Amino acid sequence: MSPPKRKKPRGAGMQEVETSAEAEADGLRRLRIDIRRALPDRRLDKYLAGRLGEMSRTGLQRYIREGAVTVNGRKVKPSYFIRTGDVIEMLLPEPAEKVIPPEPIPLDVIYEDQDIIAVNKQPGLIVHPGRGNPTGTLLNALAHYFQQRAGSLGDLPAPGGWYRPGIVHRLDRDTTGVMILAKTERALWRLGRQFELRRVRKTYQAIVHGQLELDEDVIDAPIGSHPRIRERYAVHRGTGRPFPGTVKPALTRYRVIQRLPRAGAVAAGFSFVELYPQTGRTHQLRVHMSFIGHPVVGDRVYGGGPIYQSQLQGRSDVAEGPIITRQALHARAIEFQHPGTLKTLRLEAPIPDDFLAALRALGSAAPADML
Repeated sequence: MSPPKRKKPRGAGMQEVETSAEAEADGLRRLRIDIRRALPDRRLDKYLAGRLGEMSRTGLQRYIREGAVTVNGRKVKPSYFIRTGDVIEMLLPEPAEKVIPPEPIPLDVIYEDQDIIAVNKQPGLIVHPGRGNPTGTLLNALAHYFQQRAGSLGDLPAPGGWYRPGIVHRLDRDTTGVMILAKTERALWRLGRQFELRRVRKTYQAIVHGQLELDEDVIDAPIGSHPRIRERYAVHRGTGRPFPGTVKPALTRYRVIQRLPRAGAVAAGFSFVELYPQTGRTHQLRVHMSFIGHPVVGDRVYGGGPIYQSQLQGRSDVAEGPIITRQALHARAIEFQHPGTLKTLRLEAPIPDDFLAALRALGSAAPADML
């Protein structure tokens, strides 16, 4: 049975209220959100950016400062923390309809039914269009996939905005592996709720620099925005200073599958690990592995370098014979409750060829069932 329309996963109800003739003529729309249950430490601008979807956080901050967004009839700052019982009213421009053009980008579909579709995402593929990347994304590929089957990407539900239809979670551009998308409103709601309540079990595999001392451990370190570098994240201590309010708890469990100590001339060696994120922060696995001194191979943003044959041969002054140059991080499996059957479903994506070749080049002789 589909959930009641008034029940929202974030505990808030949103309704369009009647617009005046003047507002309609100006292409504006009036929106009202009644906060029935506020999540702790949720800023107004961040909440609305996630709730509305089709507007950027920067744009919303401008409207809030100008008084186009009010809380309980009062003008507030973008940093206002929403509370249970708040009434948010907005007078905003109508969002422009966004069309995602189909592109014949290869797709590896590993599962599909009437509720969901799951793909094995290849490296170098961004999930959805955005500023600077209007095309060449997974959604462009899916638009072509559905078009070939007399369907439309527009049939997929959009969480708060047309531009990201069916998306309930994401993978970074160079992270490969299994990713699921919702094909119905019911599936979107039920999957989104599972992610929010941390009921989805995700397994990643990675090649990291150095050899981890412990076979298994838990990294419990809060993550927040990097204090100086935009679009980068970092582990913060306790208070989160100097940016209070930006730090969120983050928990990752890891297990060493194999240590690779004899990787040519690289004395420190490498490790092949399995990672189990217990929370879902942006860049969490990459940040956490870098934090403990074992960054993911190829992850230049967080201290991981690519691997070349020349490096393994002791010629570190040149970069010849690339083995793997993108981040060696793979979403191996995902386990969740199917939104239609309500039965547990586990989907897996095999290790990609470049990742497997890197393991072999680093001296792994692991049997196939380990990989």
